[in-house]
Amino acid sequence: MIKNKITSVSTIFILSIVLVFSSCNNKAKKTVETEPDKEVDETVYASDVVPFFDDWKLILGDGSNVGIANKFENRDFFYTTNDDKTNWIVFKAPNGGDTHGTSNNTRTELAQIKKWYPKTANDKLTATLKVMNVSATGDARVAASHAVVVGQIHSADAHENEPLKIFYKKFPGHTKGSVFWHYEINTAGDDNSVRWDYSTAVWGNDFSVVGSDENTYPDEPKDGIELGEEFSYEIIVKDGIMNLKFSSEGHETKTFTKNLIESDFTTKADIPEQTQKLFVPIGQDGVERKSAYTGEGCFFKLGCYNQTNGKSPEVNMNWCSGAETHNGDIQKQYADGNYSEVWFKTASITVSDAAVSNEGYFAKND
Repeated sequence: MIKNKITSVSTIFILSIVLVFSSCNNKAKKTVETEPDKEVDETVYASDVVPFFDDWKLILGDGSNVGIANKFENRDFFYTTNDDKTNWIVFKAPNGGDTHGTSNNTRTELAQIKKWYPKTANDKLTATLKVMNVSATGDARVAASHAVVVGQIHSADAHENEPLKIFYKKFPGHTKGSVFWHYEINTAGDDNSVRWDYSTAVWGNDFSVVGSDENTYPDEPKDGIELGEEFSYEIIVKDGIMNLKFSSEGHETKTFTKNLIESDFTTKADIPEQTQKLFVPIGQDGVERKSAYTGEGCFFKLGCYNQTNGKSPEVNMNWCSGAETHNGDIQKQYADGNYSEVWFKTASITVSDAAVSNEGYFAKND
């Protein structure tokens, strides 16, 4: 009798414990179920991918100046994507639309906030990128057709010329495109309309290789870079000398140097043959001041500067592509391939202690 009574008490005690824990679990579960949903921001911003945006201002493909672009995106021009391996920053610019400053071309591009002087510089920019699209239309005789600039050095002073532009260009129907870089003379005198660029091939052809007529393209470069194929550039300016390095898996690494404070083009006799063929016939036959870019503040630019525009080639056979712009309708241009698109995976900038504010340039060009 006593044994049964003890068993009954034990059973009741165990049941009580089970009920207590069950009740607690139900209460906890109920609390979780009734807790309001919390919004979670899953956006990956460009400044999360490459955390260097305090050094830049961003211009969009509609001509607007965003300023410093931390935690910013615009799905038409500037955002991030993932290719199942890594995050990339996407820069897009249509053939036609509102442009920034005095340029004829649209851009979604970062411009360095500080400027530095070539003679005393110790400044560096690196980037790893892939070009995903260049314009589907454009006059094949025009050197800028089907091209995009992915990195620059720009002057903030005087003529505001460009000692460096890094291009990618691919003709329709070709699998491979070309990477080349330009040096633009810093024109002597007041008439900057006579300035010209000198182009140097990295992989594939230089700027001067064009079609024989509007719709006939030159031969495809054998050692070119495909759309979607990664390549990297490194720009170092130190003590007046610009050093360039280009690398891509499966391609020869290329290096170049250019003096930015002593000109190679101070007389008409110095004008290269390439320039004689491309620029002199359209009246761009200037010479450079002896000191080149000495004393001028320069700054880096990085992004997608679309070189293909809708202006008539009759205006300028090197820069006016006559491409489709759908009267500036961005979505129509995106729908049929009339835009440039560049993805950046990594980038870095080193700014020397001597660098100073570049606000004067932005004030003139906003």
